[in-house]
Amino acid sequence: MRVIFMGTPEFSVPALRAIAARHEVVAVYSQPPRAAGRGQKPRPSAVHAAAEELGIEVRTPLRLRDPAEQAAFATLGADVAVVVAYGLILPQPVLDAPRLGCLNIHASLLPRWRGAAPIHRAVMAGDAETGVTIMRMEAGLDTGPVLVEARTPIGAEETTADLHDRLSVMGAGLIVDVLDRLPLPAVPQAEVGVTYAAKIDKAEARVDWSQPAIEVDRLIRGLSPFPGAWCEIAGERVKLLRSRVVAGQGAPGQVLGGFTVACGDGAVEVLEAQRSGKKPMATEELLRGWGLPARFG
Repeated sequence: MRVIFMGTPEFSVPALRAIAARHEVVAVYSQPPRAAGRGQKPRPSAVHAAAEELGIEVRTPLRLRDPAEQAAFATLGADVAVVVAYGLILPQPVLDAPRLGCLNIHASLLPRWRGAAPIHRAVMAGDAETGVTIMRMEAGLDTGPVLVEARTPIGAEETTADLHDRLSVMGAGLIVDVLDRLPLPAVPQAEVGVTYAAKIDKAEARVDWSQPAIEVDRLIRGLSPFPGAWCEIAGERVKLLRSRVVAGQGAPGQVLGGFTVACGDGAVEVLEAQRSGKKPMATEELLRGWGLPARFG
């Protein structure tokens, strides 16, 4: 099958590799290289780099509204386009160009968590399970009919990073199966249970120890590794990257021993954290030679 692949971050790479192993990927579309690193030199996206490694043509338009870009897309003569966290809105002429349409790999069980940050929001909300949905794209935001889905539980100590990696691999396996069986019937999404996964705002990231332990724990795991939940410890901003709810009571922010901190209800044990300018460390390593104050602000 002739496939156009459209994606940008690391999450999309396993799907690209899986598709390229079985089908002809005629072109890859990705976001343009962005300035990164100390020298702020343009760096290609993860998908861009993987496509070049695979010897596939890469296109990086700033937008797809230009009729010339739409015509160039159509002339590829694709059977189907697969879209995974691409980052650009696809106008109707692009959606209509492939013979079998444009399929999207979305990291939630639609219609729950439509939008930009479905993995973060599922962890932060304390969802018991999530999954991957393959849908046929239409003009609305993640509103298209569903071809297939795969479900998975969210572990009690799982972070967004952990779940991201699992769902990425699940999505790759699922899209290969779908491509092998096209055309498939598509079922409209339910009209009830719709939620939106708004983009993560860094203002959400500061830990409020007066909140119940279950909420603090979900925040820490949900924002790990980016942007990272944080608190101030003796005037230093520290990212908290892994945690679990444990037994314990005290004034909010009180250190109960080790890196266990009292919350508004219950306590949270921080399992991994990152001091300013240092690498992430497990609590045992972090606390060597670094004493915590009796209470956090």
